Amino acid sequence: MADVSDNIQGNEKTQDEMSFWQHLEALRWHLTRSIIAVVVFAVVAFLNRKIIFDDIILAPRDSEFITNRLLCKLADILSFKSLCFESFDLTIINIKMSGQFLTHMYISIIAGIILTIPYIIWEIWSFIKPALYKNERKYTNYAVISSSMLFIIGILFSYFLIVPLTVNFLGTYHVSEFVQNQVSLKSYVNTVVSVTFAVGIVFELPIFMYFFTKVGLVTPSFLKKNRKYMLVICLILSAIITPPDVFSQVLVCIPLIGLYEISILISKRVYTKRQEELAG
Repeated sequence: MADVSDNIQGNEKTQDEMSFWQHLEALRWHLTRSIIAVVVFAVVAFLNRKIIFDDIILAPRDSEFITNRLLCKLADILSFKSLCFESFDLTIINIKMSGQFLTHMYISIIAGIILTIPYIIWEIWSFIKPALYKNERKYTNYAVISSSMLFIIGILFSYFLIVPLTVNFLGTYHVSEFVQNQVSLKSYVNTVVSVTFAVGIVFELPIFMYFFTKVGLVTPSFLKKNRKYMLVICLILSAIITPPDVFSQVLVCIPLIGLYEISILISKRVYTKRQEELAG
């Protein structure tokens, strides 16, 4: 990807040269449309409180949640009892007068952002598009689709696997039998949201590696050289957020390692093409 100044000076340019203030004005409208979309979906989420909280946010704490039931069945097959949280019962309390209302507002905004992610990504790419060469602009639609799909897959992977494991493990962990867990609503919601969003962003790793390779910040050899460190990082992260058994750690770690390997392949392709362009 070329920057705006290179795009103006090259042979393959947009016909309309934009000044700094025109770019700023364009950015303002992209942001405005994105915010409006988030607000609209946030209002929809706010009006569907029962679905958002009972059926989505609070569902992973229930032993009847689909992932918890599947893990229990898997635990019986593989004889990993720590995977099953059949008797799990997490008490969530609210300790502030305005706590539930503010949490309702907060979750509605988060839901609005998640639901509009494909549109937000499209707006981002629409702003970047004028700075691309003509042969790169044809890939914009693919970039929007792949970025959106990776984020959504990351959100779903986190919600249906990592969040239940995290909530169940931390919710049942005791330093002493005399200390009982009564988790505040704010703490529970922050845990679910932070874990879900973090994994969603991590799943954008191939997109990040594409751009980092494009601008020369990383190379395929660098990524291959540091593969072992990535493996260690994945194992540490999975050990923190999952029950203390090898199977659940591997279950979480495999997709992350797979993303890293895909990133290496993408980086190799981009790097090879970039070297050919520089040589030509």
